[in-house]
Amino acid sequence: MSKIKQGERILTAAQSGALDKKAVQEFGVPVLLLMENAGRSVSEEALKILQTRQGRVAIFCGIGNNGGDGLCAARHLLTAGIRADIYLAGRIADVKNEARVNLDILLRLKQKITQASPGNLSLIKGKKYGLIIDALLGVGLKGKIRYLYQELINIINASKAYVLSVDIPSGLDASSGKAAGDCIKADKTVTFVAKKRGMISNFGRACCGDILVRSIGARL
Repeated sequence: MSKIKQGERILTAAQSGALDKKAVQEFGVPVLLLMENAGRSVSEEALKILQTRQGRVAIFCGIGNNGGDGLCAARHLLTAGIRADIYLAGRIADVKNEARVNLDILLRLKQKITQASPGNLSLIKGKKYGLIIDALLGVGLKGKIRYLYQELINIINASKAYVLSVDIPSGLDASSGKAAGDCIKADKTVTFVAKKRGMISNFGRACCGDILVRSIGARL
């Protein structure tokens, strides 16, 4: 469990989103660059974990920006010689904007992308991994989690893999620390700019594991 240092700033989901918006609109930092910095940070931590753990790597990606971070991390792992199994929570056609840029790069690199669906969940469940990167849902989560995402969260939690979450464990409310259903139980979470309030409240304390704060080029 990560401890809060005296004077350390903690962000709500709204504050985190506002900082990203400020970085883009006021300072001119492209969203693609923020995603690149996030994905690289995740891949660097994954490589450290793999120094002491054996087994294949899986990355579970949503179709939004959190998934884009995971796709970017996959590319950095690929250049380091690690070809992860990538599971996309939906259709490739549904991935847009900066996340789609990272997805298209992987496709050009001949990286297989498995589109998860209710029909192939049993096949995904049967795979064994040493490390799973959770990039399904980020701090912008609102409302009830869709069935497919909930099932993928359950598959990850039931695995015996080491789980590394991107920004926040999927399913955890970044402001309240409550869950809209089951949420990822991570061994470690790489979060960006600052810790989120939900990480130290309610379920957050038990779900995040060790928390590492990394910069993505957005300033507090």
